[in-house]
Amino acid sequence: MKVGIIRCMQTEDACPGTADFQAMRNRTGRFADVSESIECVGFVSCGGCPGKKAVFRARELVRRGADTLAFASCIQKGTPIGYPCPFAQQMRDCIAADLGPAVRIFDYTH
Repeated sequence: MKVGIIRCMQTEDACPGTADFQAMRNRTGRFADVSESIECVGFVSCGGCPGKKAVFRARELVRRGADTLAFASCIQKGTPIGYPCPFAQQMRDCIAADLGPAVRIFDYTH
């Protein structure tokens, strides 16, 4: 599995993505049931509210080898700032429609 992670731009100052990478490495959180090898091909932000660059950045992650996109937990769960993204579902729907069913999408990482 080659994973590209999309994170919330608002969390960049508070979170370096450590828990996302630990979840992949230790096979916890959303990666607990993954049996294949896991490689991270990229870690990008959504581009800011309302996720206006997420589709473009998702395309670029796929172009660079990602077969799976994972939304960092800051988007769906609001960690660490305590505020989930109000545009999460719309952003996910747009990315899924653009990339089609060949790319897996995980709604969180840890």
